Amino acid sequence: MFKGLGQMGDMAKMMKTAQEMQQKMADLQEEMHNLMVEGESGAGLVKATCSAKGELKGLDIDPSIFNSDDKEVVEDLILAAIKDAQSKASDRAQEEMSKLTEGMGLPKDMKLPF
Repeated sequence: MFKGLGQMGDMAKMMKTAQEMQQKMADLQEEMHNLMVEGESGAGLVKATCSAKGELKGLDIDPSIFNSDDKEVVEDLILAAIKDAQSKASDRAQEEMSKLTEGMGLPKDMKLPF
């Protein structure tokens, strides 16, 4: 179709590739809301679930840690579980983005905005 158009054909191909990548990025953004990761602390006494976008979705706390004397410890365990889940969410998002960029022939370590 673009044969004989020289640089115009290259530009059309580049635009098509950019549009495909834009659609794949939009699809990945949507998928990130549904990918869940779980972080934990205190050997599993506190578990936090986040979407791959880092949004906290759930918190599971073993009732055995509820002791009024250990309030600060419980708070620290909760924060640690949330931070662990958010870190894993970030790693998962980057992993998914790397798959996308590799599939499009872009460098594996190319960082694209979320």
